[in-house]
Amino acid sequence: HYERFLAADLSKLNSSSSGQIYEEVIRKERRGDYLGGTIQAIPHVTNEIKRRMRLAATSPRADVVIVEVGGTVGDIEGQVFLEAISQMRYASPKDETLSIHVTLLPHIGSTHELKTKPTQHSVRELRSFGIQPDVIVARSDHPVPDGLREKLALFCNVQKEAVIALQTAESIYEVPLVLEATGLGDLVTKALDLGTARPDLEEWARFVERLHRPERTVSVAIVGKYVELHDAYLSIKEALVHAGVHHNAALDIKWVHSEDLEGGDPEQVIGDVDGILLCPGFGDRGMEGKIQGVRYARERKIPYLGDCLGLQMLVVEFARNVAGMPGANTTEADPRAPFPVISLLSEQQEVHEMGGTMRLGGYDCQLVPGTKAAAAYGTETARERHRHRYEVNNTLLPQLEQAGLVVAGRDVATGLVEICELRDHPFMVGAQFHPEFTSRPNQPNPLFRDFIGAAVEYHRARGASTVKPASAASGVA
Repeated sequence: HYERFLAADLSKLNSSSSGQIYEEVIRKERRGDYLGGTIQAIPHVTNEIKRRMRLAATSPRADVVIVEVGGTVGDIEGQVFLEAISQMRYASPKDETLSIHVTLLPHIGSTHELKTKPTQHSVRELRSFGIQPDVIVARSDHPVPDGLREKLALFCNVQKEAVIALQTAESIYEVPLVLEATGLGDLVTKALDLGTARPDLEEWARFVERLHRPERTVSVAIVGKYVELHDAYLSIKEALVHAGVHHNAALDIKWVHSEDLEGGDPEQVIGDVDGILLCPGFGDRGMEGKIQGVRYARERKIPYLGDCLGLQMLVVEFARNVAGMPGANTTEADPRAPFPVISLLSEQQEVHEMGGTMRLGGYDCQLVPGTKAAAAYGTETARERHRHRYEVNNTLLPQLEQAGLVVAGRDVATGLVEICELRDHPFMVGAQFHPEFTSRPNQPNPLFRDFIGAAVEYHRARGASTVKPASAASGVA
């Protein structure tokens, strides 16, 4: 959410895992940086953590660096991180650091009361690492009485105005407005001596207003392999929300497991939707179901957006059922397919390790004039983020294009197919990249924006009901 809420493009320097840190420490030891000394959590691991925090602050130079330590205070995995933060606070001037502790106030249903004891114990544990929180953000599903804030202030040794009560909001997009109303912004700017003016949140407030007051509802099927855990597709869901708000439309999301489309009638599963989005994924499980979803969208003229694997399945389905290539497949599922329309990237042919070996990161895509993709972006090129190791097989591409497949975008440097679409369809577009990662609340990704726009038109054309679902808003905070 940091990129979405800040409308900023962050880099790999802005995310550090324990594995990355320990790997770097071991690499330095092998290189001889520690002169044969024994590697220890303190100082070697803590120094690497501090180095990465400083690096995030200077590349590019930031006004304020937000360092979030995941997990719960007391977890064994987080101890070395808390020690590093304690050391950094000790070595920094008082007005250059601020510790905000986010806690949960559990609600006891039988007595209808909120309990502060877990927060007190959490703060006591945090102090054992040398960190005294300056601000406590107390999360709760219920209103927090003023007396409870006084109690937390007393037992946790913070000022009462620094105990921020944050009740669960209907949508996570309300949270910045709620936090500003509590005075947290003033606390931070004063503590860090920033001297900044109050933020202008009018545009954000208008977004939230439109989110909660849609003019219509469209139904979108998200077809994937991991739909049991909706957070597996969190960025996709949020990108759909951004596009929905742009069109004043609430989204009735239908989560569809791709295996549910195998061997059955797609009409029974996705017959009532206004758009179909095919999610990324790996492995052959559920692929045939995804291909059935693509075919249903193509034949019924339902707006379709394919995300990464969604592009590949679009090409496979088109090859089998339109281009006259029986048995066409991706070599990921069938290495001996008679028509391998999707195959390994050339640079992946000799790669045998799975971790960190894919085509990763941002690449520029040259858009083809006159295509839906070019119309969506309104530019000659688009830069999007990738994570894949398979591509459209250029050897078989002429046969696909002759049958009507449109290549709407290619990698500027390599000519790799990045976007495919169908000409005789209202909106059937597949992207090899992940467009969801560049979507922002007030600036939805162009492909998502036009996909939902097409879904709205499809909804109007079939005269569907516009009743708003209870789950129209984007989750809970």
